[in-house]
Amino acid sequence: MPNQRLRDSLLRNGFDLNAVAKATGVDPKTVERWINQNRTPYPRHRRAIAAMVRESESYLWPDALAPDAKKEITKSEVVQVYPHRHSVPQELWSHLIAQARMNISVLVYSGIFLTDDPTLIKTLRAKAEAGVKIRLLLGDPASREVARRSEEEGIGRGTLAAKVRNAHAFFKPLADTDHAEIRCHRTTLYNSIYRFDDEMLVNTHVHGFMAAHAPVLHLRRLSGGDLFETYAESFQGVWDDAKPPKW
Repeated sequence: MPNQRLRDSLLRNGFDLNAVAKATGVDPKTVERWINQNRTPYPRHRRAIAAMVRESESYLWPDALAPDAKKEITKSEVVQVYPHRHSVPQELWSHLIAQARMNISVLVYSGIFLTDDPTLIKTLRAKAEAGVKIRLLLGDPASREVARRSEEEGIGRGTLAAKVRNAHAFFKPLADTDHAEIRCHRTTLYNSIYRFDDEMLVNTHVHGFMAAHAPVLHLRRLSGGDLFETYAESFQGVWDDAKPPKW
């Protein structure tokens, strides 16, 4: 069975057999076997290919690493744990946005705290013009999931929906000028995800607490780790099922 993840990653980044062969120092026929016969490359070759296509080894070759090795790498993906979202330094948010070169992806219901930065729209527009892909997943304000979360947080059934509508209005100028793709979701949100290239802030959700008072994981992607990849795949799953907003 072919390695479809490897094939897709190479095609998406414009690499052919010869480019991979040159980067890894092997024959193109060997590269072809890695793809078409799902042969597993040596670790040094896996690292080189993962760096080329900006994917993790665990994504391209899920069974390549022994469980103990994968466990140790995954632990190292955790940069910092913050007890509450409001304890994450504002400078960290600004740094992560500023250093993003390829991808800014956000999964929230409202993320209304982001609108406290009056320069955010201007900054995101500039990032998009520089080639950064910006994807924003906002909640559907009419969904039962948003209403239920609002009740669970103890802020009243319609309060969160109002915040979501405010977030839609705030980010709409980005969509109007094609500087971001925005979709609405009806997901039961277990975590809010903020991805900036190979770094991520994951705001866990705790029953009975507002998101600002729940813990945040700061993750940095490592080639053989599973933790970052788990949340990245979760984001993609919600994105695939989401719909464009009805402005």
